Amino acid sequence: MKSFKLLSVGFEKDGEFFSCPLVDGIIINEENSRRSWILEMFIDKEHKPVFDEWLESGEVLNAKAVISYPENEPAGFRLAVYAVKEIGDHISILLKGPLKRVRSQYAEHLLEELIAEGLQGDEMLDRFRTDMKNRPQLKRDRDKQNS
Repeated sequence: MKSFKLLSVGFEKDGEFFSCPLVDGIIINEENSRRSWILEMFIDKEHKPVFDEWLESGEVLNAKAVISYPENEPAGFRLAVYAVKEIGDHISILLKGPLKRVRSQYAEHLLEELIAEGLQGDEMLDRFRTDMKNRPQLKRDRDKQNS
């Protein structure tokens, strides 16, 4: 098994994107034939109802996680909530599921979007660096949700 720092996680639910700021997080590659990963998120308690609902339903969620470095492309997962534990003003969420094989090629799609917006030179480079770090949802992904 190998563990890594979990920097952010976003979940897709009914065509909507849901994320919440992490106080802390870890992700563990179980290195098995099922390509299973375990994620533990430490977040504010205000998000507990959402995760309690997902725990109760057993629903498998599409998720994207940024691991180790903010510049890394988000990795896609199919996750189920296994535990929700209240700890003071926070909750610990335990999730488990396989890594998806398909990569989104975020950098390439972001670059296409910036070119389409007519950005060039230093302005394009600055925006590219900022967006690679912050990972805003791309126009092409918003359009897919709205169609």
